[in-house]
Amino acid sequence: MAISQLTEEAVLEALRPVKDPELQRGMLELKMIRDVTVSGPEVIDLTVVLTTPACPLKNRIHEDIDRALAVLPGSPKARIRWDAQVSRTGGIPNKQQIPGVRNVISVGAGKGGVGKSTCAVNVAIALSQLGARTGIIDADVYGPNVPILLGAEHERPMADENQKIIPVLRHGVKLISIGFFIEPDKPVIWRGPMLGGAVRQFMFDVNWGELDYLVVDLPPGTGDVQLSMSQSIPMTGAVVVSTPQDVSTADVGKAIQMFNTLKVPNLGLIENMSYHVCPHCGERTEIFGHGGARALAQRMAIPFLGEIPLDQRIREGGGPGVPLMVSDPQSPLAQVYRDVASHLAAQVSIRNFKQASFIPLRTI
Repeated sequence: MAISQLTEEAVLEALRPVKDPELQRGMLELKMIRDVTVSGPEVIDLTVVLTTPACPLKNRIHEDIDRALAVLPGSPKARIRWDAQVSRTGGIPNKQQIPGVRNVISVGAGKGGVGKSTCAVNVAIALSQLGARTGIIDADVYGPNVPILLGAEHERPMADENQKIIPVLRHGVKLISIGFFIEPDKPVIWRGPMLGGAVRQFMFDVNWGELDYLVVDLPPGTGDVQLSMSQSIPMTGAVVVSTPQDVSTADVGKAIQMFNTLKVPNLGLIENMSYHVCPHCGERTEIFGHGGARALAQRMAIPFLGEIPLDQRIREGGGPGVPLMVSDPQSPLAQVYRDVASHLAAQVSIRNFKQASFIPLRTI
């Protein structure tokens, strides 16, 4: 075939073997490759529609496409326009979908003090910065710290014309928290039904609009809030935050087993405070040990999403309500959070793909 005779059909046939590296299915079959145009003897224009804008494997996909095109006359290269259509968790019998919300991701921990809320906030912002529409529910009713971390502790949400609560917008993320509705410095002393009712209000009485990911910061441990959520909505899955030391991984193992018992998929495990790098000499110190969470994830057959270091900048960012992902988004430390967010988004896509209700991406 002469270069001048190169057709769209020939290009599509060459691209047929290219698979999504996470879903392991043909990208043409999934309608992830679109708008193929032969723009010249050396360039093929096309659109790749990812299942998340936070896809961590764009470079690999581009390389696979170029490798497939190399069999054509002239070995043309792909000029890719990236797009995304976030997959949605399918309906589950007897569980109510949150209007407009594609995926609900719970962030939990086996115990307090492991940096769960800080992880939830920075990962949510990372997802937003990567192009996803993101919200966060602060469901940690005993310690609602997310408004403080986002600099929104003095906000009081309003209602729209339909009497739906309008979430607060901070750093590109929509937020609702029990902290907006209680007096500062007063403890929340509620029984289980009251907790469950508050969480349901945050889900169904809030005008979330269209969201790709709704991150839910849970209370630590295993209790009424987790049970209420798992029974009422189709959760995409749960992320568990741990620190490296043995006692924490023992606690987090119970949290993982809890989600298994509640039939909530475990999307992955994050090791927080994994190590410390001296800002002066660059020496790495594993203050709390290292690798405990990774080993636990391997033992319990769940994904390991990444290691977040112990760094003063993370703590300092939470104080004035400007998280690290906002105060220093180009830093190597911020890239760690972006990597965790990308791995998490990939696990959401894989989980949704495996559902029986999965259908190929619709043609736009």
